[in-house]
Amino acid sequence: MFLIVQPVGTDPSGWKLFLTAAAHSAPPEIGVALYINRQQLKSKGTRTVVDSDLTQKSLSFNSARFLISASRLEECPPDNGAEVAFAGRSNAGKSSALNAITANGKLARTSKTPGRTRLINFFSLNKPGMHLVDLPGYGYAKVSRDMKDDWQQHLGHYLNERRCLRGLVLVMDIRHPLTEFDQMMVEWCEHNQLPLMILATKADKLKFGQAKTSMLGIAKKLKDFQCVEHLIMFSATSKRGVDECREALADWLEAPDDAG
Repeated sequence: MFLIVQPVGTDPSGWKLFLTAAAHSAPPEIGVALYINRQQLKSKGTRTVVDSDLTQKSLSFNSARFLISASRLEECPPDNGAEVAFAGRSNAGKSSALNAITANGKLARTSKTPGRTRLINFFSLNKPGMHLVDLPGYGYAKVSRDMKDDWQQHLGHYLNERRCLRGLVLVMDIRHPLTEFDQMMVEWCEHNQLPLMILATKADKLKFGQAKTSMLGIAKKLKDFQCVEHLIMFSATSKRGVDECREALADWLEAPDDAG
């Protein structure tokens, strides 16, 4: 079961939460699935109201600054604190999403040639030990097979052995969701019980109804994966979904070490 948020007006305190089965079409009153959050599902009640205090976080994503790049696990910062990693196919808009979330258009390198990010890039936040991590893009870069295999090996080491990793953000193009790479990452998170957030990016490229249909289709396909805690319609251009993403990231990063 997923929770679908329908904004009512512009005041976050007016958001309504509706419980619905992702395997079925949304009831007419829902309108569009903008933000699907499994963890906020506290009871079987059909309606509740989002506490506006949820958006008040002392953690600032605007504070993000480049820290270090690493080609392998041993070059990463000390394995303590808390971090969230961003993964995605090379042309899914991962760098643009990171730049929108941090309100810094130059934080993550964007390029007209997708796939040029070949290192694990760490960005520090305004709280000690808290990081956002940009993982190498996959599946598009024009490099040798041996180099791709090397990237995958070191990426696997990071995902399997990084103890301070609190969750993974999987960035996928809303127009072409759940590619082979996307499905592999979802299955990996499910197997390893790692919380997963999915950003369905480039929503501005679709009409509103088309974007809604795509979101409901993604939710239906992922309804049995317990690792999927957040599914957010996202646009780096219009900034749709940025606030919801920040809220979810802050919850992960600021959770006590013994959470879960």
